[in-house]
Parts: sequence; C-alpha cells; structure tokens
Amino acid sequence: MALAQQEFDPEVVYLNTASMGLPPRRSLAALRVHEEEWRRGTASAAAYDAPLAAARESYAALVGVDPSHVAVGSQVSTFVGLVAASLPEGSEVLTAAGEFTSVVFPFHAQERRGVRVREVPLDSLAEEVGPRTALVAVAAVQSADGRLADLDALTAACDAHGARVLLDTTQATGWLPVDASRYAFTVGGGYKWLLAPRGTCFFTVRPEYAAELLPHWAGWYAGEERWESLYGAPLRLAKDARRFDVSPVWPAWVGQAPALELLGGIGPSVLHDHALGLANRFRAAVGLPHGDSAIVSAAVDAGTPAELKRAGIASSTRAGRMRLAFHLYNTEADADRTAEVVAGRLTGDA
Repeated sequence: MALAQQEFDPEVVYLNTASMGLPPRRSLAALRVHEEEWRRGTASAAAYDAPLAAARESYAALVGVDPSHVAVGSQVSTFVGLVAASLPEGSEVLTAAGEFTSVVFPFHAQERRGVRVREVPLDSLAEEVGPRTALVAVAAVQSADGRLADLDALTAACDAHGARVLLDTTQATGWLPVDASRYAFTVGGGYKWLLAPRGTCFFTVRPEYAAELLPHWAGWYAGEERWESLYGAPLRLAKDARRFDVSPVWPAWVGQAPALELLGGIGPSVLHDHALGLANRFRAAVGLPHGDSAIVSAAVDAGTPAELKRAGIASSTRAGRMRLAFHLYNTEADADRTAEVVAGRLTGDA
C-alpha cells in the first residue's frame, strides 16, 4: 500500500473521494501524452481503443465477470435508463428511500407506461420484495451516508420472487469487493473510487438478460467491427455487451486505464481492509461506533465544515451531515488529524 500511495501527491488531507477521486501519477502521465499528441496533431482516433479495452478488462477482473459482459459509457443514468425502458408496462420497481436520483429518475420517467416506483427504508428493502416486484434498483453503498445494502438478503428475496437487481456500484467498487455476476445489472461511474477523470462508466449485464435490452442509442461504437460501422445500414451491432457501448469520452479513458491497473494490482480485499480500517480508526477516535463502510457520516456542529477546510482537510456535506471518505491514498495520520479537528463537534444525533 505504501508503494501505491507514492502515486498521489495531494496538498490537503483528502477525504472527499465520495465526490471525486484523486488521479494517480500514472494516469496524469498518460493524459499528458494524450494532450501533447493532440496538440501536435499526431493523435489517432483508433489508438484510443487500446486504453478503453484495457480498462474494460481491468474492471471486469475487479468485479468478477468476463469482459464480454461489460459495456462502457459516460454516465450512470444512461444505463439505468436503458434498463428502465426495457421494463414491461405496469412494472413495480423497488428502491431505497433517499436513493441517488440517477438510480431512480429514469424509472420515474417511465411512469406514463405505468411503471411504479416504490420507495422503502434501506433496511427493509429485502423484506419488501414481493410477487409484484419486477426490479430492485439500489446502490450497494448509499451516496448520502455510506450505508451498505444487505445484498445477501436482497438477492435471496429477489430469487424467491423472480425479481431482478440493478445494483449501482459507484460508491462501492474500488474499496468494497463486488461480485457483479450475482446481479442482473450493475452500473458504476469511474470518477470517484476508480480514480478516473469524469466521463467513464461501466455497465454489466448477465448474458441471459442482454437480449431483452433494446440498445436505443446504438451508434458506431456499438458495432461488432466499430471502424467498419461508420456509415449506413444494415444494423451490425456487437454480439456481446459491447452492443450497449456509448461512444467514449477519449481522454477520460486514457486516465481510467492506468488507475484501474493500479487498483487491480492492489486487489479488492486489500483496498477494503485499508479503507475500512482507517474509517474505523477515525470513528473510534471521535466516539462513533464501529462501522462497515469506508464512508463516515456524522452530524456535527455548524462550524465543523469551515474548521475542516481551515485545517486543510477536504470533506463534503450530504443530507445535512459531514461525509468523510477514506481510500487507498489516505493514511493513519490523515485519520488522526481529522479526528483532532472533529473531536467534540459531534451533535446528539451523530
């Protein structure tokens, strides 16, 4: 881990990965090469296929699926919308109350077809799955406060009732081990825990469900031979999940591929133990109970955000609470320094 931490050079104690991750040196170096080639006029459009293919393979390995089950794009809501549009009229979608809107807005947009979105408390999600539930759409880790969904209970309930799961892994993959093969669909943005520039997103689909999804935005990049799919009919899409690819934001993938290489070299279990260990070190130091998330959410007094900023600690506020996110570039010193600032500032409902 110490060697990996040499890839980063923040000028603050950075605990805001839940908003935006930091780039490793190898990603910055790759982006500088890209910018220089672009400046000189020597960049090749086809050359960007290589970092994207490398990122697809690295991500597939990270979440335990074959690369042929992974589609790429730039936004979570795009892929959620694809699933939403595939639901039969009158379907019930179950989700957690307060879920991130990119996970639920696409389903609400289908209300004219009779699609019904039912929100329940996160802790009650599995027990609320019933015979009318077509799909459960939920984040593995809640963006607002870092709570983890009980995925074992949820998958068991969905299997019992024939429902499917769309799992948002944006706040999970990169620190929390995720087996994407367990779920009908997963979707995750890369610019947080996967340390990419904004503009990368991954979508996994189990092969038995791929045929049910209509690739509404089918474009040249979704072609079986993409550089031979530039003009005219007939439709000739890729036979695997690449049929759902969205034409990529090239620079974002230049930065994403090296970052995923770094994360994959460390491994999900090591990343998890490191991030969770630091989060619990901080919790213990300020009197919070032991937790299961690398995201710490706590109610603090009104002056805490400004005090953290003055101390050179980057944090965020969500749902009226302080949010801290510990990742591979953080250290015990970061946790201890932050605890010194926050100690005594927790309010009664922390």
